[in-house]
Amino acid sequence: MAKISVLGSGSWGSALALLLHNNGHEVLLWSARPEDARKLRETRENPTRLPGVHLPEKIEIMTDLERALRDADAAVLAVASPYIRSTAHKMAPFVREGQKIVNVAKGIEEKTLKTLSEVIEEEIPQGDVAVLSGPSHAEEVGRGIPTTCVVSAHTQETAEYLQSIFMSPVFRVYTTPDLLGVELGGSLKNVIALAAGTADGLGYGDNTKAALITRGITEIARLGKKMGAQMETFYGLSGIGDLIVTCASVHSRNRKAGYLIGQGRTMEQAMDEVQMVVEGVYSARAARELAEKYEVEMPIITEVNKVLFEGKPAAEAVMDLMLRDKKVETPMLPWK
Repeated sequence: MAKISVLGSGSWGSALALLLHNNGHEVLLWSARPEDARKLRETRENPTRLPGVHLPEKIEIMTDLERALRDADAAVLAVASPYIRSTAHKMAPFVREGQKIVNVAKGIEEKTLKTLSEVIEEEIPQGDVAVLSGPSHAEEVGRGIPTTCVVSAHTQETAEYLQSIFMSPVFRVYTTPDLLGVELGGSLKNVIALAAGTADGLGYGDNTKAALITRGITEIARLGKKMGAQMETFYGLSGIGDLIVTCASVHSRNRKAGYLIGQGRTMEQAMDEVQMVVEGVYSARAARELAEKYEVEMPIITEVNKVLFEGKPAAEAVMDLMLRDKKVETPMLPWK
C-alpha cells in the first residue's frame, strides 16, 4: 500500500482519488478552495463535476498543502493546466528530494511554450516528475468503466512503480519512455477536438469528423517529430486514442465548447457555458506558436486560432480547409 496525495478536487482528481483508494492505497485529496473541500467532506460527492460518484470516508479531504505532501510516496497533480505553475510553486517547499509527482493535466504553457512537466520541473527541481495520459474521461473512470492509459517518466523504474500504483482490473496502464510525445499528444488533441466540436455544431457529419481526426493526428505527429518526440507515440493511447475520445465523447469539454462555437457562440460565451476549464483554448495559441517556431504546417490548428481569437466564422474556416491546394497524403511513399 502506498500513500498518495491527489492535488486538485475537480472531476479528474476526484475520479483518480477513488481509483487509487479502490486499489488499496491511502489517499489524501487536496483542494485549493476551502468551500469546495467543506462541501466534499459533508456530501462526499461533487454534483456539478462528477455527479453520482461517491468518495468514501477513508479518503481524507484537506486544504493544508504541507500536510497533504508530507510522507506521500507520490503526488498526483490534477489541477487544470493554467494553474499548474502556481500550484507547483506552492508545492515546492514541501516536496522532498526524489518525491514522485505525476502530472495528469494536459496542456502547453502559453507564455513559455513549455510542456507541463517542464513547468513542474522548473518550479520543483527536486521532484521526480512523470506524466499519466490517455483516453480517460473522469466521468467514466469514476464509475469504474474499463479504461487504458500510459505513464511516462525519466526512468523505467519510476514509470513501472507508478504503473503498479494505478493499475487495476478496470484501469490498465502501459509505460513509455517518450515523455515529450505523451504530453504533446495529450495537449494538442484538445485543439483538434475544438475543431471537431465546431463541425458538429455546424451540422456536419461523421465524414467531417473522421477527416479532422485523421488529419489532426497527422499535424500533431508532424510537429512532435520535429520537436524530438517519437512517431510511434502518436499512434498510441496518448495520441490517436486520446484524440478519438476527445473528438467524439459527450463528456469532452473541448468538443462541447467547439460545438457551441459552431452554433454561433463566441469563445468567451462557450467557455462560460461549459463552466469548466476548456484546456484546448489555452493550448491553441501555444500550438500555433510552436508550429511557427519549428516551421511545421498545421492548417487545422491555424484555422482554430482564427476562429477563437480573430472572429473568423467557423463555416468559413472549414471551407478554407477544404479548398487548400491539392496535396499528397503520403509524401514519404514513392510511386512505382
